[in-house]
Amino acid sequence: MVSRIAFSNILLYGAGFVFLFMLVCVFVPSWIAPYSPTEMMVNSAMQSPSKVHIFGTDYFGRDIFSVVVYGSRDSLFIGFASVLVGGLLGGAIGSVSGYFGGKVDTILMRLNDILMTIPGILLALAIAGALGPSLFNIVLAVAVSSIPGYARVMRAQIMSINGRTFIAASKSIGASPLHIFWKHVMPNAFSPLLVMATLGIGTSILAGSGLSFLGLGVLREIPDWGTLLAQGRSYLTVAWWICTFPGVAITLFVLSVNIIGDRLRDSLDPKKAT
Repeated sequence: MVSRIAFSNILLYGAGFVFLFMLVCVFVPSWIAPYSPTEMMVNSAMQSPSKVHIFGTDYFGRDIFSVVVYGSRDSLFIGFASVLVGGLLGGAIGSVSGYFGGKVDTILMRLNDILMTIPGILLALAIAGALGPSLFNIVLAVAVSSIPGYARVMRAQIMSINGRTFIAASKSIGASPLHIFWKHVMPNAFSPLLVMATLGIGTSILAGSGLSFLGLGVLREIPDWGTLLAQGRSYLTVAWWICTFPGVAITLFVLSVNIIGDRLRDSLDPKKAT
């Protein structure tokens, strides 16, 4: 009982952190950022964390805290948009493959297997490198690298549901395949995909930050978290705060999203609900 209460509190903190972080940093960053992220204060360059600059300043004199807050927009957009695109495409492929089976299943899954033989980060690197650095290309690269996983999960769930009694009963009364698919199969198959998508937000943010760290990220006046890490690595021994605090922001957000995903998985698992 104590452990369940403690876990619920952790979930509450995680969900609250994600909500507040998105509300303040993504929609109204001016509420929390004390400086403009593009303001260069030459006389304050490379200052360590203090009351004036709680995360310190970088080599341009920019306030690291303000840059981290404003830079969260691109990082979180990459995470959520790539999950949405990858989940929809992967879920559609897995649904068609699992429901119709036969040659359709064979063709789609062999193509999916080809993608799965390539490590996700390498596939994302190849796509981002070929298309060039931009926000859309990074989202596309991360999304495509996640499609095989969503397709496999959705296919397995669809095939499991197809063998259940209520599907056979629907077929026996003359229900059309399309009606069975939308009214009976999809509602029961959606839960695992939702859990995987929630957990995938953290993975996508890490992948997007990794691409930015390698120089394939978004070229903007306000850098995202991965670009901040790349910019600060050369100063790690003399100004550790430049890349430490963006790394902490990535860690906390990904941890919070994973906590929500784990709890969502436990809530939607019928074995644990009984």
